[in-house]
Amino acid sequence: MSFKRALTVLYAATVAAATVPDPPRPEFFEITQLTLPPAINTTEVGSCTASINPRRTGCIYYQENYDFQSGDFTPDGRHVVVSVNFTGAPAAPDPASIYTGAQVILITADGTNFPNGDAWKCMSCSVPAANKQSLDPVIDYPHVFRGGTKILWGHNILDCNGQLLAASSCTPERTNIYPIFWPVSTNATAAGGAPREMRLHPDDTHILWSSLSSNGQSTYTGKLQFNAKPTHGSLRVPRYDLVNVNVLAKANSTPAIYADGNELKINPNPITLGELRGWSGTGDEILHLGTNVEANNVDLYGIHVVTGVRRRITSHPEYVDPVVSSADNQNFLIMDTRGSDRQMWMAGMRGIPPIIDAVVTLLAVSTRNNGPRRFFQPILLDHFGDRSEVNYYGQRINTAGNLESGSINDPNWNGRADAGFSLDSTKIVYWQALVTSPSCGGVNPLPCPVSTAQGGANYRVMLAKRIGRAPTKPAPVFQIPDIIPWATPFPPGATLPIEGTLEPGHYTLYGKAHGSADVTLGSSSVAIRYSNFSDDYRHILDGYENATSSVKPPNYFLVHIDWFSDIIQTGEVFGTKKTSPGGFHAEIDAMLNIFSANGSLTTTLDGVEHLQPLNYS
Repeated sequence: MSFKRALTVLYAATVAAATVPDPPRPEFFEITQLTLPPAINTTEVGSCTASINPRRTGCIYYQENYDFQSGDFTPDGRHVVVSVNFTGAPAAPDPASIYTGAQVILITADGTNFPNGDAWKCMSCSVPAANKQSLDPVIDYPHVFRGGTKILWGHNILDCNGQLLAASSCTPERTNIYPIFWPVSTNATAAGGAPREMRLHPDDTHILWSSLSSNGQSTYTGKLQFNAKPTHGSLRVPRYDLVNVNVLAKANSTPAIYADGNELKINPNPITLGELRGWSGTGDEILHLGTNVEANNVDLYGIHVVTGVRRRITSHPEYVDPVVSSADNQNFLIMDTRGSDRQMWMAGMRGIPPIIDAVVTLLAVSTRNNGPRRFFQPILLDHFGDRSEVNYYGQRINTAGNLESGSINDPNWNGRADAGFSLDSTKIVYWQALVTSPSCGGVNPLPCPVSTAQGGANYRVMLAKRIGRAPTKPAPVFQIPDIIPWATPFPPGATLPIEGTLEPGHYTLYGKAHGSADVTLGSSSVAIRYSNFSDDYRHILDGYENATSSVKPPNYFLVHIDWFSDIIQTGEVFGTKKTSPGGFHAEIDAMLNIFSANGSLTTTLDGVEHLQPLNYS
């Protein structure tokens, strides 16, 4: 793309930001539960009997942590892709023995059945061994290519050789399942890299992912390229290679918080991407969790693939993570804890700059869960996102019901990643998991509910029809460059760029409106004192906050936080953010998410107290 074209895009983005429309009117939804193969609670061979499934086309295990994950729609909107774990099949050579283990299926979303009478079709069962060499065990986040003939299935691509996936002509013999390989070394026999949570661009070719290392998590984009006869790397079978890889970082780039002499400043447009979550509907933006704008408030951002301009999509103090975009680029469906009061004790006070996050972010991103339980619910946002100035924070789509066990709005059923829009944007599919032990029962004050789902399953797939919503055509797909201008090429053998850092020291942060904050940064500590500080004239801060963090190697995800806070807010809201006299002391493992603390941290806003979760809850 030319420089002139890039400026044109940047100008268009600036104009769009200046002409944000009024919030949309609330929508109406008709929500139903989609049919899955029958669930059973045993793995015993032959336990999926004809009395459970008369057509002998498989049973799936009732626990969601056994490879279950729903995805999005086929292009016609009539089917949804789901990753499942078949169990209880008879032993070979019984024909039903193919329905075993981790598989990917389609389920119908229009009330019809496949020709054999089932509401599902197994796409990977019975694929010949020669057609699925070196199947990668990572099979998460199933996604249908817009072309309708392929499925992204974790680190694999299921390809029906030009046949539509739901068609009778898409048979096991015509199907191939190819692993995805990321060449990261110049060594001809080296293993590939370890991508996680891959998300496909609307062009069906480019893809993004994150990757964990001892240095933390880095983020990447690349391009899928079929390699029929690989000559490099440890995986010498037909595969898809990740080529034209970019690491989404830049050497010596200005960090989100930086020093100009003794003055601390906040960069409004940092090239600092947290975990990647997907693409905008056209593919012109990368959606990601980014460095916070407000303390403890984890939000979604979009960064333009050419200009690198970042925009904040969510601003609600609750935690957001999963997101998908409609193909017409008019909406997002996010999974968010808003409404649960899960994070308000920490993040509820608005207008606090994100200085304290240098040491408490790992705590903030971990307390949003209770072990395996998420507190997410599906929220529909328009393309422009949250608008706090007019109190627009989207619309929860599953409010219908009586809150009773198994109802659409049963609070014990929580959203999981990822949801999906039909290509014409008239339907949304999302899936939920029921809270189970250890997130309930035992030391947890919440009694464990009994599942009302078929077979006692603790997962369900829900279809939301947008009543009165006219079908739309997908927006034109943005042609992204193979090399992202603001990122760094990452060919095999490359090393990660060293980004700018903020040195420990004593600094002053000035409010954009008035006042200042006295800041002392240590290697693992932050101390801040606010004096009439405000960035917007509406939220004025006085008082102090300091925190220290420590980790316990070799587990760098186990963090201990000592936090002391006494902040008073005046202006638009009167509030306090205070710890108990001895401070707040918490320890949490970001891989387990079990909250345990001594002392308290409480945020009070206009007389409403927001309390931290009870321990183990």
